[in-house]
Amino acid sequence: MSATTGLAPLRMVPFRVPSTRLALKPMSTSRQGLDGAWWPRSRDLPGELSALADVLDPLWGRITRIAVNPQYWPVIPRKVPVNGHAVKVGWFARELDPYKIMLLSYTAGRWDLLVIPPEVSPPAAARLMAAASDGSGPPMTASELMAAEQALHGSPTGYRAQVPEEAWEGREDTSSCYPATPTGPRRLITGM
Repeated sequence: MSATTGLAPLRMVPFRVPSTRLALKPMSTSRQGLDGAWWPRSRDLPGELSALADVLDPLWGRITRIAVNPQYWPVIPRKVPVNGHAVKVGWFARELDPYKIMLLSYTAGRWDLLVIPPEVSPPAAARLMAAASDGSGPPMTASELMAAEQALHGSPTGYRAQVPEEAWEGREDTSSCYPATPTGPRRLITGM
């Protein structure tokens, strides 16, 4: 005698490395200032937010709302799909730092991330991600971190749009890894 079930047979699914570039403070760090940094690949906020929330949703609990400053985003969706549910997106022009994103979760509360503009060079982004996810320094706002990067290393944002081939032409070091000098433990989620 054989039994039949309505379940589909298991199948092999290739592993996909998340494409979200994200650095977070360790969980044990006190919650003041920024909780980490996010470096989106483009200004396509609907696509970028879905990818970010897909990574954070399992870590922080169900993301329920996201708030952004509209200054650098050409299109702001009302909702984005995340792991089978819709997350509401709001914008605040005066109340929210232009370089910060706020994520809300029922279980984890509020999380503030530095938003590194997509045009920023990889070395500058690595420094900014390390600074935003460092729990040992004094708390800084997102705009203060961006201003400090500009003061120390020149403008981190090369707002001239470049196609990927142009961005690497003429450079001697084409490595995609740049050392950040961490002063303590941090959780680097995915991908530089």
